[in-house]
Amino acid sequence: MIMRILANDGIDKIAADELAARGFEIDRGHYAKEELKAQIKDFDVLIVRSATKVDQEIIDAAAQGDLRLIVRAGVGIDNIDAAYAQMRGIEVRNTPNASSDSVAELVLGHMFSLARFISIANVSMRDGKWNKKEYEGVELAGKTLGIIGFGRIGRSLAEKASALGMDVMFHDICVKNDEKFEYAEFDALIKNADFISVHTPFTGEALIGEAQFRKMKEGVFIINAARGNVIDEKALVDALNTDRVRGAGIDVFEKEPAVNLELVRHPKACVTPHIGAATREAQMRIGRETAETVLDFFDNIIDKAM
Repeated sequence: MIMRILANDGIDKIAADELAARGFEIDRGHYAKEELKAQIKDFDVLIVRSATKVDQEIIDAAAQGDLRLIVRAGVGIDNIDAAYAQMRGIEVRNTPNASSDSVAELVLGHMFSLARFISIANVSMRDGKWNKKEYEGVELAGKTLGIIGFGRIGRSLAEKASALGMDVMFHDICVKNDEKFEYAEFDALIKNADFISVHTPFTGEALIGEAQFRKMKEGVFIINAARGNVIDEKALVDALNTDRVRGAGIDVFEKEPAVNLELVRHPKACVTPHIGAATREAQMRIGRETAETVLDFFDNIIDKAM
């Protein structure tokens, strides 16, 4: 029996070749919601990135057919109703290891850009302006970086920032002790950090809003390459306007791609279109991890059946 995979948001060629070599048939077509509901029952595996939203309607349609596994080729699974899928007998997996370094490097890029006005200086020079005296920045070395969420990405960022001479503290609801880096309570971190980088999933409400911005150091830099809703964008714009926040590096937004233009066009913001994992190396690793996840899942089924 041929197992069918729908890679609705595309799939890395190496991963596709590996799966095809193991006898899987792969459909790389992209189906919008209504068409996806009609097609999904004919597949055993659904692979998505961030574009496809796998809600209860999609899952109900899938449960009427052969679908047994949904794989998010990426870190977060907030575009998948994972609890409902598992209730309907469909397993959900992701690829948590593949893009950590790529996201951490992008965060550092935003930090450098904000600290040294790289983004806005580039724009102003293209407009024929020579604003040398306006762009006195700060060094990263010696500054305190507060990392909220100390998973794979947070730790990768901590290692890289520490190598640059930054003092690193972290807050995580699960990790309280670390041999190398200092744990801090949430309020202590946001009060004392010169740079704050967020690496947590969205849990239903903003982690950082008006109240949290009021507690931060005046002139703090904040970076979000996690999920857009983790930071209240309106409160962030207000904090930028009042100089409470000196600069914001944003790779993720509350609504994508219909982003908040007031934030995107803010002169103190350095923005990118959700490209944290968009490196050749990360995409290759995501592809390999996706293929391994699918193969391990079905190998376990075979082992249990024997």
